[in-house]
This record gives sequence, C-alpha cells and structure tokens, in this order.
Amino acid sequence: MPSLTVRTAKQFLTFVNAAPFQYAIAAGLTESQDYLVEAVEVLRQKRELLAAGLGSAGFRVFPSHGTFFLTTDITPLSDEDGYTFCRELPKRCGVVAIPSSVFYDDKDAGRHFVRWMFSKRREVLEEAVERLGRLR
Repeated sequence: MPSLTVRTAKQFLTFVNAAPFQYAIAAGLTESQDYLVEAVEVLRQKRELLAAGLGSAGFRVFPSHGTFFLTTDITPLSDEDGYTFCRELPKRCGVVAIPSSVFYDDKDAGRHFVRWMFSKRREVLEEAVERLGRLR
C-alpha cells in the first residue's frame, strides 16, 4: 500500500492539479474579451478550411461544435476500417488522423470514422488539405 505522502500527493495531483491557475483564469475572464473573440474566429476559420478540404477530398464531414476535431466517414474513399486507414495515411499522403474506433466500446460502431485536428497553424492545414486531395 502506498504511503500517506504518496496517496496525498496523488489525490491533489489528480483532483486539484489546476488549482494554482484558477486565480489567473478568473482574472483573465474578467478582462477584455477581445482575445477570446479573436481566438474563436481563428479556430472557426481553421475548422472551415479543413472541413472544406476534407469534403473536396471525398470524405463525408460531420458538423463540429466545441472541439478541436472534425470527424469524417471514410467509406466514400476506402473499404478499410479507420484504424488501417489511419496507419496507411502517412504513407499515402503524409498526413495523420486518429481512428475514432479507439473511443468506442463497440469498435464496429466507430469502424469507418476518423478524427482530424484543426488547431494547427494555418499553413499546416493548407498543406494537409493539398495532400489529402491526392486521395481522390
């Protein structure tokens, strides 16, 4: 059994790890909202850029709200499962994605879904969109 010190440290690290930042977050939220408004707009533009590129490449793109990821159905482009598709994707066009099945208890339910992160630099997203166009 771990010592009291280890258990105490684990409890505070697991359940209260952001406590020191709470004062800074509270102060930031009471200041100007300009930064947040700008950040939301930048992320929206990046999401739309990647969504359009994925759609042009042939993926079925699902709407995304409140996350840094877009989810697509790969069946228009591949008979593979998402895991295999994602493992081969870097070789095919130098882009990576995440198989959604890893988030499912029923792996078959997420078999054809793939996640794409859009919180990257715009240039990275533009290049990824160009490379994904090779999948058509």
